[in-house]
Amino acid sequence: MKTNTRRLVETVLMVALATLLSLVSLFHLPQGGSVTPACMVPIILISLKYGIKWSLGTSIVFSVIMMIIGFYAPPVPDFLNYFGMIVLDNIIAFGVLGLAGTFGRLFKRPTVQIIGGGAIVIALRFVCHFVSGITVWASNAPADIPVWQYSLTYNGSYMLGELVISVVVLLVLSRVIIKYILPGGNLQKSAQ
Repeated sequence: MKTNTRRLVETVLMVALATLLSLVSLFHLPQGGSVTPACMVPIILISLKYGIKWSLGTSIVFSVIMMIIGFYAPPVPDFLNYFGMIVLDNIIAFGVLGLAGTFGRLFKRPTVQIIGGGAIVIALRFVCHFVSGITVWASNAPADIPVWQYSLTYNGSYMLGELVISVVVLLVLSRVIIKYILPGGNLQKSAQ
């Protein structure tokens, strides 16, 4: 199979797998957010295998799919806040998953590249949801709790579970990832 065709087929399969995994909710919150069986891992794998342009494109496609199937309209006073929610909670939050390979290159050992890259992008996704919780979803915070604390608690309650599950899955799959996804056994050699 030609290289571009193979890359496209792998990417489509991984986006489809990520989408299917996102539909299996182990824990779901009322205003959005859920713990899934590692729905971000397939996108992280594409990021580990292919260069930043391809990976960001893949993660943006996944973010649009996530927005379509799980969109929650916030109680916002104006279009700017509504737009902010679309950008922060969807496009950027899922888009950062395409940076796992880039962040993985900060580490020397292949297993640490996989786990580190994955953990960093999931943490960045949490930051996007945290900021959105403070700026867009502030009206959902109870009056007796500071907005930042509400956002931290609400978003942390599901993102911590996502982080743990994804890191465990990446760790379990690390030997396979090193052998088949990271040519030469590390990201330094696989950057394309």
